Amino acid sequence: MKKVLKLILPIALLVLALAFVTACRNDDEPAAVVEDDATPEPVDEVEDVNEEDDVNDEDDEDEYVPDDVVNADWVRIALVAHSPDSILDDFSFNAGAWVGIQAFLATHGLPAGNADFFQPHEASDVARIDLINSVIESGFNILILPGFHFESSLYEAQDLFPDVKFVLLDASPRNDGVARVESNVAAIHYAEHEAGFLAGYAAVMEGHTSLGFMGGIAVPAVVRFGHGFLQGAEHAANSLGLESGEVSVNYMYLGGFAPDPAHTTTAAAWFAGGTEVIFAAAGGAGGSVKAGAEGADALVIGVDVDQSTLSDTVITSAMKALDVSVYDMLTDFLNGQFRGGDVLMFNAAVNGIGLPMDTSRFGTFTQAQYDAIFNQLASGAVAVNSSLEMGDILPGLELVTVNDM
Repeated sequence: MKKVLKLILPIALLVLALAFVTACRNDDEPAAVVEDDATPEPVDEVEDVNEEDDVNDEDDEDEYVPDDVVNADWVRIALVAHSPDSILDDFSFNAGAWVGIQAFLATHGLPAGNADFFQPHEASDVARIDLINSVIESGFNILILPGFHFESSLYEAQDLFPDVKFVLLDASPRNDGVARVESNVAAIHYAEHEAGFLAGYAAVMEGHTSLGFMGGIAVPAVVRFGHGFLQGAEHAANSLGLESGEVSVNYMYLGGFAPDPAHTTTAAAWFAGGTEVIFAAAGGAGGSVKAGAEGADALVIGVDVDQSTLSDTVITSAMKALDVSVYDMLTDFLNGQFRGGDVLMFNAAVNGIGLPMDTSRFGTFTQAQYDAIFNQLASGAVAVNSSLEMGDILPGLELVTVNDM
């Protein structure tokens, strides 16, 4: 299995990442909410999981001995892609995770060789498990696996490699619909419904009333982004005193996450029909939506990471704190406190989601307005429905009209 040559992220990005990690963590607060089951739901209170005795894997006591100076040389980190087409510089999950890894290396003065990026030779569970085996044989002891594609392969791998730690992003190990998280796996989930809510709220507060949502595939994370987007638009319409039907949303799933000229054509048609801004929760397909926006002098909302540098059409991005969550998991691993066996939710209460206000291109929506609505989410004063049992379109909206495309 050939390793792909690592792409070196800009030094400036790493500095920003370190600052973001520091700003988002408060030693008096937990990094994430621990869920009891494998289907995360929003919660009103945050547990201090670091105070629970049972979250520590007993085997970790042999791996780590506290000292005045923590020696992190033994930590070997592998970021494993789900397919040969999943590149490191994807401006999404891989790139966000890699920033967290690089921040961890920089914090502990570790050389670049303590982390590497790997791709399987094909997009299959067999290829992924073979790659995981190869990576472990090469000496890597903690593997970061981004995305739901690893659900089935990690369900098997967690038993095959009990002495290796895995961090699964945006999913839980699952087989035939049954989730099982062993003590060597930390399953990280993000409150996409809250991130989508903030995006929809900001768009309407900015003055846009003709919106669009283009999701890649109707998997749970993408559905939650879309449902949250609609609820945020509804909340803003109510706050502004708008009449029923004044805000409309074209809503569709593209059927994939890969770029496609057809997606550009569809986006261009929406913009020509009056859509002002499209929330593209579609991975690489979001680039096609941005291309449609550039030709129409329209706007796009990015997803997962800050995508403001990709196009001047990106007004903001519905972000998950991928770098923070990865950094936290690596730090816990180093300190012998790996939270294996748990499903961890990164939500507003722990700064696990948000909009990048410093790089957003708002003209009307202010930092003070953002802080107010974010704090309401974090405190539970505003609750966002994350249910997936409602089909493709969220019912019960009174002010926002949804056009199922």
